[in-house]
Amino acid sequence: MNLEDLYRLLRSEHVQAQGIVDTLQEPLLVLDQAGCVLTANRGFYETFRVSRDDTVGRSLFSLGSGQWDIPELKRLVGEIIPRSTAVVGYEVKADFPTIGPRTMLVSARRLVHPDNNSTSILILFEDVTERRHSEAQKDILLAETRHRMKNLLGIIRSLANQTEVEGRSAQEFRDAFLGRLQTVTEAETLALAGRAEPDLAVLVEQSLKVAGPEQYRVVAGPAIRLSPRQVVPMSLILHELVTNAWKYGAFSKSGGLVHLSWRTSSRANPSCTSTGERKTAHPSLRQVAPGSAPG
Repeated sequence: MNLEDLYRLLRSEHVQAQGIVDTLQEPLLVLDQAGCVLTANRGFYETFRVSRDDTVGRSLFSLGSGQWDIPELKRLVGEIIPRSTAVVGYEVKADFPTIGPRTMLVSARRLVHPDNNSTSILILFEDVTERRHSEAQKDILLAETRHRMKNLLGIIRSLANQTEVEGRSAQEFRDAFLGRLQTVTEAETLALAGRAEPDLAVLVEQSLKVAGPEQYRVVAGPAIRLSPRQVVPMSLILHELVTNAWKYGAFSKSGGLVHLSWRTSSRANPSCTSTGERKTAHPSLRQVAPGSAPG
């Protein structure tokens, strides 16, 4: 093999190796012992939206606007060659000039070479921004779920304590308690159904679904958006009104009719300034029994 054949072979091997490196989607750098970039793959240029001229020949710790200029990272990378160590998953949070805020995991180790005496360092970067955001959202959701479960158990205990037992059979107590519990369950489901605050009209229709459409008339009041913590109390109020109508009012009589409406009033909010006002909803249920005047 002459010198020309050897050069051609080496060049072919170099092109093949570079092709393998460029196939990797993860950003990759090769540094010399001093931390200067010897080469980078296509994934690095595309991820950080930089050119070869902005990268090769420069120190890792001066790339971009100095996002990698971290004393701890410098120390870890500097220990790779003399101590044959590695950096695995070192987290860097930075605002990169071309791609904005990102969270990157940096892993580095000595580049393997046949003579086992390489002084080059291979650096891999993993963008975990979306993963970290997703994990944070899951943590928030889990904390909110725990809080809601604690509140729900407190509500159930309160329902049990407030449901009257005097003069009632066990079955009557059970039916009353389960009716209230079902109302709370539906209210919680509605509160968790979406980000938008439910309208009072939705709760009204939900509370009246146990009756036929010919048994009630809803005179819609103003649109009132309820916060999640208002949904359960308002649902229980409507449940009690409808339950009373079934027991003692128009729903208990053939041909009876229930009119349900609501209005709002303003009252000073003690937690605000003297000019602050809060809208309060007042549901009103009017019953008309056959052969009687509206009451």
